[in-house]
Amino acid sequence: MSNVRVRFAPSPTGFFHIGSARTALFNWLYARHTGGTFILRIEDTDQARNSEAFLKLIYDSLTWLGMDWDEGPNPNGVGERGSYGPYRQSQRNDIYHRYKQQLLASGRAYEKDGAVWFKLLGERYKVFDDHRKKEVEKVKSAPVVIDDQIRGRVERQEDEDFVIFRSDGNPVFHFVNVVDDIEMKISHVIRGEDHLSNTSKHVRLYEGFGVAAPVFAHIPLILKSPEMGQGKMSKRDKGALIEEYQQRHFLPEALINYLSLLGWNPGDDREKMPIADIIKLFDLPGVNQSNAKFDGKKLANMNMVYLLEQPAEKFLALAKDFFANQPNGAAVMANEAYFREIMLLAQPKIKSVDELAAYTVYFFGDDFPVDDKVKAKVMAKGDPKSRLAELIAAVPAMDFSTDATIEAGLKALAESKGLGFGDYQAVARLAVTGTNAGPSITAIFRVLGKERVGARLQRLAAG
Repeated sequence: MSNVRVRFAPSPTGFFHIGSARTALFNWLYARHTGGTFILRIEDTDQARNSEAFLKLIYDSLTWLGMDWDEGPNPNGVGERGSYGPYRQSQRNDIYHRYKQQLLASGRAYEKDGAVWFKLLGERYKVFDDHRKKEVEKVKSAPVVIDDQIRGRVERQEDEDFVIFRSDGNPVFHFVNVVDDIEMKISHVIRGEDHLSNTSKHVRLYEGFGVAAPVFAHIPLILKSPEMGQGKMSKRDKGALIEEYQQRHFLPEALINYLSLLGWNPGDDREKMPIADIIKLFDLPGVNQSNAKFDGKKLANMNMVYLLEQPAEKFLALAKDFFANQPNGAAVMANEAYFREIMLLAQPKIKSVDELAAYTVYFFGDDFPVDDKVKAKVMAKGDPKSRLAELIAAVPAMDFSTDATIEAGLKALAESKGLGFGDYQAVARLAVTGTNAGPSITAIFRVLGKERVGARLQRLAAG
């Protein structure tokens, strides 16, 4: 076990989103890469906005993504893992007050206007602040130098004392953040670039406590894709919440793979990587300085690649889990052999498991939707009514035992009319599926059977 100790410190005040998951992941990967310790710390001091439901969502999301924590609260709410707890800030008030008294006793903090302020060291002078309409004391001191593992050398100036305990008696974020990191012996603080502006205050607090600051690494922000608009991705953006991907039955390993590449480069052109390889290669120098851009289409494609590689039994289990929560799920799964065949036909074609219902609907009943745009396009090209009539006449004599015999029958029909296989394919697919996408037409014919195919061809011809 190395001396590396990193932490992920979410607040249970909202849904768990992509940015939080990526921050957790980079901390987890660094801990696993170095043989260090990954700590989950809950910043639940905002009593007005905290929710046990959101806290459970944090536990569930991390667990679903496979990010196990070495120290922190147990997800069942009973006990904790590790020796540096409590791991919920709401249970650490005695610790915060002890550290406050330490600063007051050393002269690095003072009380003013009912609050407690941290005192910066340096030459002090007063200026009139137009915004606050009064004189304020400022400090001339050397800039804070941060040797960030990702951003490089960063200099920030702190020129005013700042509040560490509000007048209501509650500590501020900067204070509890530093105290917790000291108490939990955090060696590396890996967090979003938006926290870089806070870091100079944190460094001064470490100095005030006489403790060396940890190593800082500020990871790039995640920006919206162009079709989503401009700016940083937020919880309100489509595709931003981890819960969405759980509900859509995405594979967590696909999401982890995609998130790992949002701001980190393994040093080659690989995109699909097993987690063991990501852990082996992940290091802070490989994290980019430039902001990452979320691409929902790329994520969906990554998920499709992972789905395609699932063994048949694993994919069928995913499909059953999905249909078990659908209104007609029991009926769809009633014939196990039939269900299995259809699901395995769909596997190479879908991007996510939640597409299965719409993708396979025509296999499970004759009352399936017809895409009007597809119908208009197919019926406007060539002579579809003649092709339908020819298919209706030919199907009863065709051998439906295999895809190959069906293909041979369709090709024989086409040759007898001086046409090609493709001249029949679009109208046949429209008749039996109501759309223009899906498995091969020969597989669809075989699975549906001669009687249903004939009836659906007749129905389109009559309509």
